[in-house]
Parts: sequence; C-alpha cells; structure tokens
Amino acid sequence: MIKNILQGLKGYAGAFGLISKLKLWKYFAIPMLISFITFIIIFGSAYTLSDNIGHFIAKIWIWNWGHETFTTISAFIGGLIIVVIGLILFKHIIMALSAPFMSPVSEKIEAHITGNTVHYHRNTTFKEQLWRGIRVNVRNLGKELLFTMPILLLKFIPVVNIFSTVLLFLMQAYYAGFGNMDYTLERHFKYQESIQFVKNNRGIAIGNGIVFLLILLIPIFGFVLVLPLSVTAASVTTINTLKSKNKPQHAV
Repeated sequence: MIKNILQGLKGYAGAFGLISKLKLWKYFAIPMLISFITFIIIFGSAYTLSDNIGHFIAKIWIWNWGHETFTTISAFIGGLIIVVIGLILFKHIIMALSAPFMSPVSEKIEAHITGNTVHYHRNTTFKEQLWRGIRVNVRNLGKELLFTMPILLLKFIPVVNIFSTVLLFLMQAYYAGFGNMDYTLERHFKYQESIQFVKNNRGIAIGNGIVFLLILLIPIFGFVLVLPLSVTAASVTTINTLKSKNKPQHAV
C-alpha cells in the first residue's frame, strides 16, 4: 500500500512540464472554467450556511452549563461540515463534467509514453465519456457521503477526532484519485472492471488524491490548476501500471 501511495505521489513529478511539452493546456481551458465557476457557487453558498448549521447543532445541548463552549464547538463543526461536503461536491462535479475533455489528454499522454500512435482500445464518443464520468462520480459521491457522516460525528470525541481527521482526508483522497484514474481506464475497461482495477490499486488513487487535495489549499489558483496537474499525474501513473501488469492492448 505505501509503495503504491508513493507511486501515486511520484506521478506529479514533471506533470507541469509534460503538459507544456505535449501542448495540452488548450484541453484544460473549459475544465478550468468549470472549476472556477463551481468553486464560486459551492463555497459562496457554504460561507452563508456555516453559521446556520452551527446554531442548529448547538440546539442539541439543552443544559445551561457548558452551553457557550458547546456552541463554539458546534460553530466549528458546522463550518467543517460545509467545507468537507463542499470539497466532496466540488471534486465530483468538476471531474464528471470534465470527462470528455480529459479523455483526449489522457490518450495523448498514453501515446507519448507507449509510443503507440495506433490505438487498440475502446473508442468512445463525447456523450459516452460524459455519461461515464457522471456515472462514476455519482457512485463515488454517494459512497463518500455515506462514509463521511459517521466520521464527522467522531469529531465530538476527544483524541479520536485526531484519527478521524486523517481517515477523512485519506478517504477524500481515494475518491479524488479514483476519478482522475478513470479518464485513462475508460478506454481500457468497462465500468465494473475499472472499479475493480482501482480497488486493486487503491494506494495509487490515494497518492494521487493526496496531492489533489493539497493543491486545492492554494487560494484561487489551486481550484484552477488542480485538474491539469492531477489528471496528468494520474494518467502517467495509470498507464505505467497497466504496462507493468502487461495488460493486453485490445478493445473490450
């Protein structure tokens, strides 16, 4: 697992240079615009709702003693819930809507790495790529929200909340990496086969997703650059993994 996580992290080495070398920036124009607009909508809404959620949580505490402390904690938890859910929604929305634009990027990177200009994999249309992206990300969104709520409840337990933060971060990283890897996998595998491939290589997904989330911490520019860098890194790592496993290069 640790080896695979490191492999996912190493995928980012030279990602910026590879984008420039293969002249891929033009493919990222629309996805970067989608990222920026989605960021404004989601986190603008989150900012206005965080206090309301905090006050709602505070109503659970019916006693007078410790009410002020619990209200402060609730405000923090409310803000955290909004940020976490906002990040979850953000990454799945942009990855789903950007699928048709990211597939050509992954394909050009694959041709560069393998040296094959003739492809023997699945040919998919813009519509099929968009539907695949939506299907994968709706599935991942549902699972991520299902697992996130119990983990957030652990925030109310001292000491345990430290480990829950790490668990929450790694889970978000996994599903982010999952989406980035699928831009390559959709050419080689059918839907269920891709899910199984990522499960078998979850460390790679986590490694890619860790940097994805860290890039998002960069004010403004992070939300614009996150897709170009993470998709390029995931494509390189996924293609190399397919090569190492000697996957037959034929359409399925």
